Amino acid sequence: MVFPKPMRALALASTILLMFLMYQILKTPPKINEPRITYPDMKTDPNLDETHEPAGKLWRADDYAADNPNAPRINATILSLVRNSEVDGMVQSMQDLERTFNHKFNYPWTFFNDVPFTEEFKTRTQAETKAACHYELIPKEHWDVPSWINDDLFQESAKMLEEQDIQYASMISYHQMCRWNSGLFYHHPALKNTRYYWRVEPKVHFFCDIDYDVFRYMQDHNKTYGFTINLYDAPQSMPTLWPETLKFMEAHPEYIKDNDTNSRAWLEDKERRPEHNEKAGGYSTCHFWSNFEIADMEFWRSRAYEDYFNHLDRAGGFFYERWGDAPVHSIALGLFEDRSRIHWFRDIGYQHIPYFNCPNSPKCKGCKKGLFTDGADFLYKEDCRPNWFKYVGME
Repeated sequence: MVFPKPMRALALASTILLMFLMYQILKTPPKINEPRITYPDMKTDPNLDETHEPAGKLWRADDYAADNPNAPRINATILSLVRNSEVDGMVQSMQDLERTFNHKFNYPWTFFNDVPFTEEFKTRTQAETKAACHYELIPKEHWDVPSWINDDLFQESAKMLEEQDIQYASMISYHQMCRWNSGLFYHHPALKNTRYYWRVEPKVHFFCDIDYDVFRYMQDHNKTYGFTINLYDAPQSMPTLWPETLKFMEAHPEYIKDNDTNSRAWLEDKERRPEHNEKAGGYSTCHFWSNFEIADMEFWRSRAYEDYFNHLDRAGGFFYERWGDAPVHSIALGLFEDRSRIHWFRDIGYQHIPYFNCPNSPKCKGCKKGLFTDGADFLYKEDCRPNWFKYVGME
């Protein structure tokens, strides 16, 4: 049967319309990318520039054998707070750091836990290194929630933080960890005679061969703290951290370095993310991401830092808010230390998901030069390195 011409045209149009609708439904949704943040004083990532080792005297891997009692190693350790259940991730991190650095220098590993380490953990981690491994239990008085913290108030505060999407808000062990990393780890008896440490966490990656002794570099060049990644934090997690810091500064002006030598401008910047500064009571929330830090514990043991930590500890923000060790360490360094003693280890390739420090160096493998994150583009706005470079520099 032959349909009239108008009906055939209508049928054809309907078929085309149906096919178009099916295409719209089934096609892959378009990817919507937020533009990467650009800064007038950081037009390209400095990690795209050719990267070299730090200038000055460097100690090479001569006579650093693990069994050499006269090796030039100094009193330093690689340090990790880790659970037994994280052994797979810890082994992976050890393999990376042993391959790139420690098989040459054989610095000891010191592991901390709030419960005894299992034999499996000890056996598997010791198998990854020729260096000595030490397995330490955190004293109960260093880990337990302080007596002045009200549990009902903690629970209520945690609910409020969760409503603002603050991660780990109700996990009491996370708060305990932040407090211990902020002001108690360096008091452990196992570290009594240790001055320098390199903090390493499970599931991190190291990409570049490190052919000099980083601890000797810190000592010989009078460095207090070394970092790789510099970020903004969630201001909702610390609304009273800076106000409490201002109280402390008013009570102890003698601890504050002069503004021409400290990093206070980096801490108080409000140009790039003014909403962060406002919500955090005047603090930019910029901080060194402390899952990587190479540092001199004499700074944490100083009277200025001890008094500062005790002030914060009594204020309760490690539990009633989510004060992390990263902003606490960073604020203290920014106020109490000369900025020339803080070093960006730009030559150390590093990843802690989702962020990277990826140098442009033939010593690096598996890390795309200049990459800051392999996550969504909006994560680029979390990069606070431009602030550090603006106020301090790239040394």
